[in-house]
Amino acid sequence: MPSPSLGGEAGAAAYDRKSELKAFDESKAGVKGLLDSGLSKVPQIFINQQEHNRPSESSDQKSQLAIPVIDLAGIEDDAEKRREVVKNVADASEKWGFFQVVNHGISQSMMDEVLEGVRRFNELDVEEKKKFYTRDYSNKFVFNSNYYLYQGPVTNWRDTFMCYMAPSPPEPETFPTVCRKIMMEYAKHAMKLGLTLFELVSEALGLNPNHLKEMDCAEQLMLLGHYYPPCPEPEVTIGFGKHADNDFLTVLIQDQVGGLQILHDNEWVDVPYVPGALVINNGDLLQLVSNNKFKSVHHRVQAQNVGSRVSMAAFFRSDWDNMRLYGPIKEILSEENPPIYGETTSKSYLDYYYTTGQDGSPALEHYKLTNL
Repeated sequence: MPSPSLGGEAGAAAYDRKSELKAFDESKAGVKGLLDSGLSKVPQIFINQQEHNRPSESSDQKSQLAIPVIDLAGIEDDAEKRREVVKNVADASEKWGFFQVVNHGISQSMMDEVLEGVRRFNELDVEEKKKFYTRDYSNKFVFNSNYYLYQGPVTNWRDTFMCYMAPSPPEPETFPTVCRKIMMEYAKHAMKLGLTLFELVSEALGLNPNHLKEMDCAEQLMLLGHYYPPCPEPEVTIGFGKHADNDFLTVLIQDQVGGLQILHDNEWVDVPYVPGALVINNGDLLQLVSNNKFKSVHHRVQAQNVGSRVSMAAFFRSDWDNMRLYGPIKEILSEENPPIYGETTSKSYLDYYYTTGQDGSPALEHYKLTNL
């Protein structure tokens, strides 16, 4: 596959980023295609100029920090255990915005097969993958590289496929055969777990267990399979730039390669692989409706040269056509806790989020009452 021009030798003055992005996009081969073409240097469009996305040195303080791991065993039939878990979810959501869960009801073998499905698709022959490459997000199955390709200030070393599994599941033939069965099966398990998590988060806010579900926070389920090929120069680029998620909750399967980091107290902290665990994080919309009680935390993925990193993210939010207004939940407001944000529909929020690109700035700031 012909690779996009690297620009370098002609000097910075000759570099036309827009043309380089267009050439990369029109190749329809993604980052994996670049790597397969035999390049040994990172093309200029991937060179990271952002300080907040540069690799950070490990420190003693950072190495001692640990993302909470919460055991969900027994929450259905042990009231005391459930109260303990709800407290742990509240603590983690307030202090970290991230936590991991074990004994969540999804087997290790299923999680392994989900990641293998992502890998199998991304390692298909390039001509086969090109059939699915598009930036038309009305499609039920979309494969491309960098969904912020033209808006983002830095191009991520990452390819992605995405599909919407609820409220209207796609027909099986929508999917490539190499990942069809596992995607359809996993979506059912992810939705079941998502509804359980929304119950726990509702209770952690002091609300009825069904409160967030009845607000349609888990109406839409989107699955995103990320593939990060090994990078020849991981120190100059980024796997996934600093960002916060634009949903209510995210459930992530990650492999053992590593690279996921969260920004905690101005320190980048690794989110380690824990066998059998799923990574859970709050999205911007949960921070909005919880009136800043539960944090949506910036995170990123460092590029690696030790192998391809694979992950599967499940995003939960309301459906595109749902015109429900979301603002701070009235039941948790008081004189001491007045609303911080104005109301918005989920779609309006997403439209704004997508126009900003992933520049590391918090999109939620736009919705603060002081800015409206």
